Amino acid sequence: MAFFWHGHFASRVINPKFNKQILNIIRKNALGNFKDLLFEVSQSPAMLNFLNNQQNKKDHPNENFAREVMELFTMGRGNYTEKDIREGARAFTGWSYDKEGNFKERKNLHDEGAKTFLGKTGNFDGSDVLNIILEQKATARFITTKIYKFFVNEKADDDIIAKLSTNFYTSGYDIKKLMTEIFSSSWFYDQKNIGNRIKSPVELMAGIMRILPMHIQNPENLIVYQKLLGQMLLYPPNVAGWPSGKSWIDSSTLMLRLQVPQIWSGLRPLEYSPRQDDDLDMGMKSKETALNKSFKNPNITIDWNRVDQTFTRKNCEDYLIINTKILNMQAVKSFSDNTTKMNVINLMSTPEYQLM
Repeated sequence: MAFFWHGHFASRVINPKFNKQILNIIRKNALGNFKDLLFEVSQSPAMLNFLNNQQNKKDHPNENFAREVMELFTMGRGNYTEKDIREGARAFTGWSYDKEGNFKERKNLHDEGAKTFLGKTGNFDGSDVLNIILEQKATARFITTKIYKFFVNEKADDDIIAKLSTNFYTSGYDIKKLMTEIFSSSWFYDQKNIGNRIKSPVELMAGIMRILPMHIQNPENLIVYQKLLGQMLLYPPNVAGWPSGKSWIDSSTLMLRLQVPQIWSGLRPLEYSPRQDDDLDMGMKSKETALNKSFKNPNITIDWNRVDQTFTRKNCEDYLIINTKILNMQAVKSFSDNTTKMNVINLMSTPEYQLM
């Protein structure tokens, strides 16, 4: 859930303290109440900084924060007007933070005038605007749809989403209740919802790390794999977060995705280098040669004895491939020496392993 919300409330700032704050906010509220999550994220230095709200002052409102809160975090397009954005921006004037990273309302920068927002008029501040947004059923529908597409199927089922969103709204935005309803529903296990999603790079890497007991000598090296595959945690391409589905796959990323199990097992070298980007290389551009050399060797040790024990009396394919009906096991075995190690590596190197 934290991974989902981290992509939903996408922010990108270099300050590590701010990143840690927003990540802890997400972890704390990931299965709690969406209202609490929305308020705390909206008042976090990472989000206020990323969306320029420290520049949002009376007489000179900055509309960026108000626009994205409505478009991407709550209601979605078509449920508000440009005037709502302007009035919402006025309500958020003065929302900022101090040098220690604490949320602060700067009263001297706040527009005290009356605002008309989503059909209501009053001397609103940012909290009022967020509460009015939460009163809109469109907000429950938007969040539910996004969760459904992430956890169930990218092809939305309008009837199911309508029921889920109504219950989500009625519950007062109880995230845990929504997720329980989804995961305990029979339709969640329909064949059409099995193996229909392409794993994101982080889902792919985390899955391999969970299945293969490994010691990573230099865990910071995993950053280069995130960079090469197109999903660096806490560094989305923009405020909309990462696109999903087939957008994860192109001619270069597909080949690397298929090779990661072999590279991490020490069977082949990493033959790709990340493009230079000092923001992402964290000031290490001057050490480019050493950096790339260290990334060529992932320094990963896998306990294959434990893997053998795990798959004793189990078919590797049933454990690793979510839809074995589309798997050509003969082709997999033709590249294997029948050891558990090679069976696991070869199965993880198939296109079918890319699905979840």
